[in-house]
Amino acid sequence: MMKRPFRSRAQRHLTLLALFISLCTSAQETYCFAERDTCALFLDIFRPDSSAQTTFKGVAKPAIMFLFGGGFVTGSRSESNVRGWFSRLTANGYTVVAMDYRLGMKGYRMAKGLGGALKALDRFVLSQQIGVEDVFSAVSFLAAHPELNVPPDNIVISGSSAGAIISLACAYAIANGQTEGLPDGFSFKGVMSFAGGIISKKGAPKFTKAPCPLLLFHGTADKIVAYDHFGAMGRGIWGSCYIAKKMKKMGGNYSIWRFQDHGHDVASYMPVMWDIEKGFLEKNVIQGIPCQVDALVDDPSLPTWGSPRKDKTADLYQ
Repeated sequence: MMKRPFRSRAQRHLTLLALFISLCTSAQETYCFAERDTCALFLDIFRPDSSAQTTFKGVAKPAIMFLFGGGFVTGSRSESNVRGWFSRLTANGYTVVAMDYRLGMKGYRMAKGLGGALKALDRFVLSQQIGVEDVFSAVSFLAAHPELNVPPDNIVISGSSAGAIISLACAYAIANGQTEGLPDGFSFKGVMSFAGGIISKKGAPKFTKAPCPLLLFHGTADKIVAYDHFGAMGRGIWGSCYIAKKMKKMGGNYSIWRFQDHGHDVASYMPVMWDIEKGFLEKNVIQGIPCQVDALVDDPSLPTWGSPRKDKTADLYQ
């Protein structure tokens, strides 16, 4: 059975204050969902527009839980560059939950060479794990507070870069029975990953069973989050290409969109890929229609930044 999370008096007061402010100003609702040794963690809830259709073919649309990117070093749930995407989601009848997670690589400096990279991967594994713990705490908080009207059995998790890594790691953990801290029988309805992967120090990730439906976006030239695989000696990150291979072999419900010669710019494609996201949410998630899509996209009109073939993970930790 799931236990109700402890909330201090100050936390309860903050929650009530946030709710009062949201009712008076039509701003997002903000709640503290966990208190860690180093910080308090908050989530924002953005409700569907009053005129939006919140069902599709008679089925309630899922809430979209979003995790920001930033290499586990920086980033914020309130970043302005995703607010337009949030507005599109709420205009189309989706609730959005934007959440904090602890930044496990903050202050870390990576040594040069393969040895430095392998040592850093151990720290990445820890960063990924505490991110998963924070997501599970947020889900448990929503389950413990049904008055917030975000049913835990109808959530799609989505993330950019580090947030996408955590999102995929959550789905991977659940598929492999690692569900401590979650409501009984919980599973996400789907994952939307923008330049994500799974970090491991125990060899290539192996799924015990197929996870929830996956929507994967990745640049084929991404050197920050590996498109396929980076690492050695059992440590590494296995990206969208690897995950798609596993899903195809397992008969999983997934779509992968590969962007020819693009780098980590795909991590910011949330607003650009709306038509694809909408189709995935309506078909794969809401209707539960299993399908496999594998698309290679060569579109010079898509936005780019940086130098796809030169940018590397180590650049973030110098």
